[in-house]
Amino acid sequence: MAAEQPLATPAGDQTRIHNIGYRTYDGPRLGRSYATRSLYSQSLRGAYGLGRSVKSKVLPMLLFVVMCVPAAIMVAVAVATKAKDLPVDYTRYAIIMQAVISLYVASQAPQSVSRDLRFKTVPLYFSRPIESADYVRAKFAALASALFILTAAPLLVLYVGALLAKLDFGDQTEGFAQGLVSVALLSLLFAGIGLVIAAVTPRRGFGIAAVIAVLTISYGAVSTLQAIADAQGSGSAVPWIGLFSPITLIDGVQSAFLGATSAYPGGIGPSYAEGVVYVLVVLGLIAAAYGLLLRRYRKVGL
Repeated sequence: MAAEQPLATPAGDQTRIHNIGYRTYDGPRLGRSYATRSLYSQSLRGAYGLGRSVKSKVLPMLLFVVMCVPAAIMVAVAVATKAKDLPVDYTRYAIIMQAVISLYVASQAPQSVSRDLRFKTVPLYFSRPIESADYVRAKFAALASALFILTAAPLLVLYVGALLAKLDFGDQTEGFAQGLVSVALLSLLFAGIGLVIAAVTPRRGFGIAAVIAVLTISYGAVSTLQAIADAQGSGSAVPWIGLFSPITLIDGVQSAFLGATSAYPGGIGPSYAEGVVYVLVVLGLIAAAYGLLLRRYRKVGL
């Protein structure tokens, strides 16, 4: 029996085996702050579909356009008619567009946190140099920033248009600043409420429905009760009823301290003392939302 011959190496074979061994990493250790900033940046971009599929960009970009188009139309009318003032105050714009803002929160709050819960990626975040408080801060700040962009952009359109229409610079600047303060509070409040609701369920559809229900049903119920109280001659109860809806809370704060015209029945907003209560309730709700998120994600991290 003939001995087996070794396989011949094919002509032109350039196979090489390189033993490069293990190398230690000597570069910078960026740590928790870098990881938190990266999570914030990624979440903010995701709130407008950036870095995601085209389908994910459609709704947030459409809502952004819907928020800005009425402001552009108002500016065009003011310039064409040489009006002495804008048709809508800066502080009133977000109140008028509250349905669009609520829809944006309902669509993006679950996108921000529900996917992490559903696909079990939260423990992966916490296995890195990041803690539950870092995760909550990054997500809260990202959604609040996205909401501020959504609500402040049309105010900027109004302000630039007012200056082009040669309206009074001092009055417009003061109104623009008051509007920015108002939408900053609104962004923090709505972001906190939306994230708390979305963090309860990993199902995005349930989260969307729950956020819409809380924001819109509460506003409808409070507005109805305020109208009934005003019709029955109980005008003093109107401001206190306004404490039970996020959008009427913001309305009350800005009418008490920012010189805004109230959307309450009869245009009667809270007094200064009642306005203090409004501010305390808004700040308390923001702090409570942050605390509930911390508690939720400390459990999830386990």
